[in-house]
Amino acid sequence: KQGRSGIRTITQCDPASLPCRIAGEVDFDPTRWVDAKNIRHVSRTVPLAIGATDEALRDAKLDPLAVDLEARRQIGVMLGSGGGAVEFSERMYELWYKGATKQASVYSVPSGTIGTIASEISMAYDLHGFSHLISTGCTSPTDAIGYAYRNLKLGVCDIIVTGGAYAAITEGVMTGFCIMRIVTNTFTDDPTAASRPFTANRDGFVLSEGAWMFVMEGEETARARGAHIYAEVAGYGSTCDAYHRVRMDENGEEPARAMMLAMKDAGVDPSEVDYVNYHGTSTDLDDRIETRAVKLAFGDHATRLAGSATKSMIGHPQGACGSAGVAATLMAFRDDILPPTINLDTPDPECDLDYIPNIARPARIDVAVCNTIAFGSKNSALVLKRVE
Repeated sequence: KQGRSGIRTITQCDPASLPCRIAGEVDFDPTRWVDAKNIRHVSRTVPLAIGATDEALRDAKLDPLAVDLEARRQIGVMLGSGGGAVEFSERMYELWYKGATKQASVYSVPSGTIGTIASEISMAYDLHGFSHLISTGCTSPTDAIGYAYRNLKLGVCDIIVTGGAYAAITEGVMTGFCIMRIVTNTFTDDPTAASRPFTANRDGFVLSEGAWMFVMEGEETARARGAHIYAEVAGYGSTCDAYHRVRMDENGEEPARAMMLAMKDAGVDPSEVDYVNYHGTSTDLDDRIETRAVKLAFGDHATRLAGSATKSMIGHPQGACGSAGVAATLMAFRDDILPPTINLDTPDPECDLDYIPNIARPARIDVAVCNTIAFGSKNSALVLKRVE
């Protein structure tokens, strides 16, 4: 709400040799969520995910360990992460290549696979429903929440813990993105100004990390338990450009269609949408194409539609970004304040919609769309509705 950036100089690895030396790092104590004995056996994503899950469960007034086994069999985990175990694997390979095999974790192989992150959440809270992880790049948590929504409608589980987690600010990952030339290197000495979606002088995204988790269930059970209900997941849509490994098709038709499918699923007319949480990465091509996609999806309403890019303040947490956007949107529902897109001082003429520049805006929203786009030409969107 205050429009503050959390971007700083990287501390998790030595960034001296990197063209981009800044990132969005979470300042937390991993051993609060995974004890000191086991912390070396898991990726950094695991304590982030467990910490966020703990916050979500407390907020929902749900203590899984206080209910019987049959009830815990009805609580599933549907997590999204787009590479959350990469950091762990890099650590293990470094030990192996240095000949320090005895220092490596005995769980190097299973903990290096991304699906185990969901298992760690299930084990932490003794949840016996399904335990799945969806890894579709930046759309991972959007897809996870969408799949949770559909599984709840099908009656597969009574409650689903869902969201996204990602932590891979490593020398290897940063080097890879620098080689691709999609992270900024212009604002390294001015970190808080570095992530600048929709501006004329943007030159790439800022990598970040984080976890945002939610408890999803039917309205009746949530109300019976006295849980705070932030919004209803009302629709989900997903498409693929089938175009390129990392580039979007410039026509913007498939991300537009993903948003249109989500609105159709929710029974919502485009004119009813009050707010869009943009993918808004701060990369030259993606911001322009997403603007085009919103115009295609919303028609004449696009020019009246407020929207913002959460990444302008927190950077791009890759395989967790969709859940960050959902969290920001839920807070907008709660507080009747739309978060801003900061650093939007000189708009790109081709990005000419209302991105709520620099200062948060008081407004009530009843319907919102959360949009995400991923490597591999993937596009996914959610529709959220106010619950009175």
